[in-house]
Amino acid sequence: MISVTELIQGHEELRLKPYFDTETKLTIGWGRNLTDNGITKDEANMMFQRDLGTATRDIVTVLPNFWQFTENRRLALLDAMFALGLPRFLGFRKMIGAIRSDSWKMAAEEMIDSHWHDHQAPARVEEDAALLADGAQ
Repeated sequence: MISVTELIQGHEELRLKPYFDTETKLTIGWGRNLTDNGITKDEANMMFQRDLGTATRDIVTVLPNFWQFTENRRLALLDAMFALGLPRFLGFRKMIGAIRSDSWKMAAEEMIDSHWHDHQAPARVEEDAALLADGAQ
C-alpha cells in the first residue's frame, strides 16, 4: 500500500525555489502554498538561523580576519552580508579594499555610495556605515 507521503510527493514536484502554481499561488517545496498559508514563526526562525550561518561563513571567507574587528564592525559587516548575499557583497570592491587596508571611514563612505543605500535601504546602510566608521566596542 502506498503512503500518503508517497502519493502527495508523486503528484507534487519538489521545488526549492518559489514558483507560481497553476492558480498563480506562490508555492515552494512539495506544493507549499505560500500565498494562502505562509510559514510559521518556527519555520521563519529556522530559515533565519541557517541564513545567518551562511552569512557568517561567507563574511569570514571574504575577510578572514573578521573576528579581529570590533564588535560594531562585525555587526555592520554581518548585517550587510546577510542583506546582500555573497555575490552582491563582493560587488563592494572598494569597501572591501578599504577594510583590508584598515581605512574604516573610507569603507563606510563606500557603503553609503551605493545603489543599496540610494534605492533600497538607506536607513539600514547609514546605521551600518556609522558602526563601520566609529568602530567602538
